[in-house]
Order: sequence, then structure tokens, then C-alpha cells
Amino acid sequence: MTNFIPIFPLGIVVYPGEMLNLHIFEPRYKQMVDECIREGKPFGIPAVIKKKVNEYGTLVEIAQVEKTYDNGEIDVRTRGLKVFRILEVIRDVPDKLYAGAIVNYPDNHDRTSDKLREQVLMAVRELHHILQVSKQFPVEDDRLRAYDIAHHAGLSLEEEYEMLRLFQELQRLEYLKRHLSKVIALMTEMERLKDRVKLNGHFRNLSVDNF
Repeated sequence: MTNFIPIFPLGIVVYPGEMLNLHIFEPRYKQMVDECIREGKPFGIPAVIKKKVNEYGTLVEIAQVEKTYDNGEIDVRTRGLKVFRILEVIRDVPDKLYAGAIVNYPDNHDRTSDKLREQVLMAVRELHHILQVSKQFPVEDDRLRAYDIAHHAGLSLEEEYEMLRLFQELQRLEYLKRHLSKVIALMTEMERLKDRVKLNGHFRNLSVDNF
């Protein structure tokens, strides 16, 4: 399916199912959000990386209006729906301050692997343990998708965007597994290095057996 959507480019990657809070203050986006609330229509958030609006983004709906301000600014809570691909950006939309885009929606396959998901979750929790951070996911492990895990796996913005462009859940989980394997190995080596630095200058009992 191909259609026109208003767009709100941001320097983040949003995933389907993600809840995102936005404070809307620019006149063009106040107009856009007002229309989306009034007409019950979604808008798109394409990822901006290195000042470039990229080809892919996520369609979002306004789940809740949190607060409206006297000056017209507004706080909204949005929910990611599905990934889109921009076919053409429409910068000048008649009678609108905001831009839009002609988009389509790539097929996205959700077939998963319980074993692979468990491996990814185990690796995420190991990373969090190394970093001494605590994270609780909002749903049970068997309901989590790669999209739910990605922002908590230490991906860069560019890597998050790479994962957005994968349209099979198995591919996304494999991507996270490979990333976490590299990051955990690096973090473990950094911990060893930190321990060696701490030992430097201290009195130590050293001996070599059978010499």
C-alpha cells in the first residue's frame, strides 16, 4: 500500500510497538499534531542521522494527550505502528506548515525463535550486569520482540537504524545477538584492564611454582 503521511523527522529511531513521549512546540508540528488528534490520523517519524532524513521510519499514532499549554504547545504520548519507506518527500503541502511524504510499507515477518530470543535476553542482562544498570521490561520474556529489546542493547543510532531496515524477526534477533556478543567481549576486557590498573603500584604476593 502507498499513501501520503505527514512527517516529523527526528534524530532518533522509533520502533513498532514503542511508546514515545513528545513535547510539541514548533508551529508546523503543532499544526500537524492538532490535525492528527482531531482527525484521528497517524504521522511518520523518519530517522535523521548526520543531518540527513533517511529513507525509513516508523508510522506512529497519538495514544494520549498528556498536557496542553496556554501557548499552544502540547505533550503527547505516541505508539509506534509499522515501518515505512519514503518514496518521495513533499516539502510544500498546500495550506500546511509541515512537510509530508509518499510512503509504502514493507512486509514485516514476525516468525520468531524462543531459543534465539532467550539467548538475546540473557546477553542483554549480562551487559546490564557489567554496566551495573537495572532494567525491567514491561512484559513477560516470551512476549518480547527484538523491537522491545533494541534500545536497551547498547546500539548506536546508526545500528538502531540498520535494525529498523530488517524485516524479519529472526534477522533482527540475530543482529542483536551478534552485536551483544561483540559488546560483552569488549566490556569484559575493559573490566580486566581496569583491574590490572588498580593493581599497579600495590604490594602483591607473587611467586612461580616449581622454579
